Formats: sequence, structure tokens, C-alpha cells
Amino acid sequence: MRRIFPETHSLRALGLALVTALLAVAVAPQPARAVPEGHPVQTETIVIPPDKAIEPGMPEVPPDSADTPAPAEAPAAKADEPVPEVLYDLSKLPAPVARLRQQIIDAAATGDPEKLRPIIEASNPPPQLSFDEIGDPIAFLKSSSGDEGGREILAILTEVLEAGYVHVGAGTKDDIYVWPYFAYYPVDKLSPRQLVELFKLVYAGDYEDMKAYGAYLYYRVGITPDGTWQFFVAGD
Repeated sequence: MRRIFPETHSLRALGLALVTALLAVAVAPQPARAVPEGHPVQTETIVIPPDKAIEPGMPEVPPDSADTPAPAEAPAAKADEPVPEVLYDLSKLPAPVARLRQQIIDAAATGDPEKLRPIIEASNPPPQLSFDEIGDPIAFLKSSSGDEGGREILAILTEVLEAGYVHVGAGTKDDIYVWPYFAYYPVDKLSPRQLVELFKLVYAGDYEDMKAYGAYLYYRVGITPDGTWQFFVAGD
């Protein structure tokens, strides 16, 4: 996980000084051109039509401004995204979902990624572990872990499944239970308590990246109501 560090004050000060200097040059008045002695000075008489005349008290507006279209207004802000119901009560899970969730957690608790193999192979189709093609699923999980034994990825899998969850697509072909709920929750609407939950999974710098992107980008798990492990992936 990556941390984001703020800029140094010295760089900000240098940037402000440079911008100030450039602005001073841009707005400085230019010296008038001298007219050679004896050279006639040309003048131009501007006739203002009666309908363009400026009455006392009226603001001075360039003659053609009335025909100039007004600048386009900024687009309206998008309507607020619906906030899904966050669930913590495991008794609300269908029996197949609750059973598979516990099987995954128990297998991860052994510290041996191989214990996940029969669970992965029991799902038809097997769960998606990457957005790219992979070979052996256990070998892939080990390669995704920060340690050689794959214990870190097992810890991440456990932490994800112990977080709050959401039930989305109820009654449709996309019906699924997803952990953690951040995967379907607007990241800019998280409360202080929810941020504490999020920071159990990611660093504050990762959260800033997610806000800039507009979505949760870390690991999530999906299980269908019939107890099929659909995915364990990171990204969007």
C-alpha cells in the first residue's frame, strides 16, 4: 500500500514567487510610442448610434457586447448516489453464503493457502482472482502476497470478510453479497467511524487516491446467494 506525502513548504514558496513575478510583468503598463516631431497625429472619430448611446449612470459596455453570447454555465452537479444499506448481522445471510464465508475464513486461519484449493475448485465457475488470465489459483495468490508463504493475502482475505457487507442486485441475475461494503459505498460520504473501518484495510494515502478516482479500489469478495464464490479481486 502506498503513502502520499505532501509537498514541501519551500517548493510552494518558490512557486508563489515565480507566479507573482510573471503576473507583474504581464500587467505592467507599456510605454507610449513617441511621435516624431512634425509628423501629423492621426485621430479617428467614433460615431455612437443613438441606440448605443450611454446614458448617465449606465455602466460603460463595449458596443458589440450586446451581440456576444454569455459564457456557458457550469454543468449541474450530478445527483447524489444512493447510499446502500450496510449490514453487519451475519444471521441475515442465506445459509449457503454464511457457510462459504466461514469456510474461507477457517481455511485462511490455518496459514496455508493450499487449504483454499478445495473451496475454489468447488465453485463453478471458480472465483475470479484477477482481471487478467492466471494459471494455478494458489500460486497466483502467493505471488500477490507480500510474503513468500502467502500469509499476508490470507490476512487480507480474512479482514475483508470480517468487515460490513452489502446485498446488491437482490432478485436479479446479479444478486450477490459483497464484502467490504466500501465496494458499493460512495467513498466521499464515509463517516469518521466508517473511515476507521476503512483504515483497517488501507492507508490514508490510498483513501485519497480512491477519492480522486471516485471508487473503492482495494480487495473485495463476492458470494452469490446459492453459495458460489464469485470473486476475490482488487481494483475496479
